[in-house]
Amino acid sequence: RNFYYITMLRDPVSRYLSEWKHVQRGATWKTSLHMCDGRSPTPDELPTCYLGDDWSGVSLQEFMDCGYNLANNRQVRMLADLSLVGCYNLTFMNESERNMILLQSAKNNLKNMAFFGLTEFQRKTQYLFERTFNLKFISPFTQFNITRASNVDINEGARKRIEVLNFLDMQLYEYAKDLFLQRFQYSKQEEHQKNRQKRREERRLLREQRAHQWQKEEAAAETAVTEDYNSQVERW
Repeated sequence: RNFYYITMLRDPVSRYLSEWKHVQRGATWKTSLHMCDGRSPTPDELPTCYLGDDWSGVSLQEFMDCGYNLANNRQVRMLADLSLVGCYNLTFMNESERNMILLQSAKNNLKNMAFFGLTEFQRKTQYLFERTFNLKFISPFTQFNITRASNVDINEGARKRIEVLNFLDMQLYEYAKDLFLQRFQYSKQEEHQKNRQKRREERRLLREQRAHQWQKEEAAAETAVTEDYNSQVERW
């Protein structure tokens, strides 16, 4: 069967805060194998950020301070081909080269997906999804502006640090937003053109129907005049 790969991206700061709140409540990814090139990372390649069963009650400061936190740049890492940079082996190449390759790989994979949407643009996401797959949802997508992340009150310093920790995700999101809005505008223009063409075709058909009806009425009138004249000739 043919499979279509799709994804949703989210504002990196909101996504990071949402994951922090999720972890704070006891969520873990212990069952995730993080398979890459046929194997999982070693404990040295991917150390844990906490001891014990989970990281319940972790503060935002502690969450940000863990250098091995997979919440950092998660969207880039999950979209990129990690085998290009030696998977989780950070000694495979220097950090700047690794980051550049990961970001470009994530952009390429995102661009080549059958579809991607943005959490912050629910209605536009629905419109593009329906246009892409030629279907119609039975109810409109709802834009929820109040989330667990939006309820977190952080100062400007903490926000800036989250942006720094997720600098690859920040770049990916700007790229994704620009591409998403370009696709949306293109689809809108294409829809307007098709609607104009449809209206022109409908007007043309209407003119032809009216012309045909006029011809029938003219023919009927001529027939009536001829028959009336013939009846008068017979009387004379």
